[in-house]
Amino acid sequence: MTELPDVVLVTGASRGIGRAIAVAAARKGVRVVIDYAGNAEAAAETVALVEAAGGEAIAVAADVGVEAEVAALFAAVDGFGRLVGVVNNAGVVDVAARLDEMSTARIERMFRINVFGTMMVAREAVRRMSTRHGGRGGAIVNVSSISARLGSAGQYVDYAAAKAAVDTFTIGLAREVASEGIRVNAVRPGIVDTEIHASGGQPDRATALADQIPMKRAGRAEEIAAAVVWLLSDAASYTTGAILDVSGGR
Repeated sequence: MTELPDVVLVTGASRGIGRAIAVAAARKGVRVVIDYAGNAEAAAETVALVEAAGGEAIAVAADVGVEAEVAALFAAVDGFGRLVGVVNNAGVVDVAARLDEMSTARIERMFRINVFGTMMVAREAVRRMSTRHGGRGGAIVNVSSISARLGSAGQYVDYAAAKAAVDTFTIGLAREVASEGIRVNAVRPGIVDTEIHASGGQPDRATALADQIPMKRAGRAEEIAAAVVWLLSDAASYTTGAILDVSGGR
């Protein structure tokens, strides 16, 4: 019987940190499934970058906050190889606002994608990788945010709360599946110079806030990717339930 190739799924990988993670993972010799929500052209660019790095990738459109789309995403994963790693990177922010200015729809969207999406993707990963289900183990890395620790008062308390939920979920799931061959960890980026700030109406946010960072600069997507890929790798074989701050000292 032919051995299936190893596959890593990266959600929200059409740009920014997710794209950097996909390329870095491909350089380690695994196939990559690139999940994206809507920008097919950007996802195709990520596939091209993976291939330029010597890897193989497919792009799959799926909103991680919709259960049926998560199921279809994993069907595509199953057809591409044996799942060995998942990076829950997909997430959203919104315009800066106080809580008393936020609509319920905004808060629900924040948690549907950032929390429910992370949990549904992780659930499907466990069903495939856990030795309890006949799998051979693997690793899950959740991309949180330093805002989970700082609270983001006056800007994104809903986003910060959602990412705090991701942190707690990471610790709990890590303990739940530790004896089943699955490691679960999280990376908490600080301010990183990516397009996500523009989606929140502040395209220059990374530069504007550089003075608030002890290292006096925003991070690069590749710096976050390096931490994520380490946590996916066998080099982190005794690391689970960890939350790694990659935040320039914040």
